[in-house]
Amino acid sequence: MIYVDADACPVKDEAERVATRHKLKMFIVSNGGLRPSQNPYVETIIVPDGPDVADMWIADRATHGDVVVTGDIPLAAKCIEAGAKVVKHNGEILHERNIGNVLATRDLMADMRAADPFRQGGGKSFSKSDRSRFLDALERLVRQASV
Repeated sequence: MIYVDADACPVKDEAERVATRHKLKMFIVSNGGLRPSQNPYVETIIVPDGPDVADMWIADRATHGDVVVTGDIPLAAKCIEAGAKVVKHNGEILHERNIGNVLATRDLMADMRAADPFRQGGGKSFSKSDRSRFLDALERLVRQASV
């Protein structure tokens, strides 16, 4: 199965294409505001409002052989611990060998932003090459998960 943390996810359509090609069930999980897909492989899950409710829904279900699409690093860590494969929207694959460093960097950057109120944002925008890397990475992860 493929789980998509859909809040602010720029690659829902791409994930749906891969799920359809491989005839995989895909869950698009969010707090609402999404138009449900007519695709029989895609189920839209609307969770109640609240901090990390969508993340908890995914983390409680993702397991070995599943693929999770998320930019949320703590969710990624939980899913990796459960045996799932994880890919970020830009195509970066997260796994047990790199998740510790990614978590540490996330925490360091949060501390730096908290210490300096003028250091906000500044991330690069999502590009066509990010979308292409995502499609390639998701395709590889789906093939690995099905082995």
